[in-house]
Amino acid sequence: MDKKPVENTNVIDLFTRKPLDENESSKIIRLAPEMDGMEMLYSNDANPGKLFSMKILCWALTRDGNVDAMVPWLNRLVPARELNDPLNGHWEGYYDSFHELAYFEPPEHKVLELESSANFYNIESEDPEIILQEINDNIGTHAILSEDSFKTVVLVHVTSWRLFNDGRILAMVANEEEVDMTPILVGDECLYAAQEHENFRYFFHHIIANKIKKGDPDAISAFTKLVDE
Repeated sequence: MDKKPVENTNVIDLFTRKPLDENESSKIIRLAPEMDGMEMLYSNDANPGKLFSMKILCWALTRDGNVDAMVPWLNRLVPARELNDPLNGHWEGYYDSFHELAYFEPPEHKVLELESSANFYNIESEDPEIILQEINDNIGTHAILSEDSFKTVVLVHVTSWRLFNDGRILAMVANEEEVDMTPILVGDECLYAAQEHENFRYFFHHIIANKIKKGDPDAISAFTKLVDE
């Protein structure tokens, strides 16, 4: 649903039909995990005419009714269509490998899932610390931590993503010193928010993370270039 921007006075709450201000209109209120392997297509200025793909973590519904895919990108979780970095990427569409088709709008079944579940689990409270959802990370995201300007790095697997009532989405990683049992599940007390860790720097896909762990020269070179910019 590629909706055109509208004036703030015309932005309406999906459920109450009341006008919303700009901050409230873009607030994420519901997530739907991507379970069929759909990907985001993107391009960058360094490779003209070439398309790249990235696994979609989930789909998100905002209070004004917009739906988009969410992907871990550099140091935050971003809506796919907002990707517009000249060096690192421009959103080009969504790709469904099952049907071998590219799309430019979110799949209708995900839109319906989000709208119906958001309506069913609607919360009236404005308390920003209420956890609306916590979903598993099923695309192998890693957080990279460094306390010495990347002279040394620690790669930590993201267990889950936690959506709060104010629209924040935090990546939850395990504090190994507090792990009492395995596997580590959603909501485990050993989990903490990666973005709130003082040494958090970036997110990486598991393929790149594993290459960095193994000292792959191409991955190290790409990582070094990112850090230097």
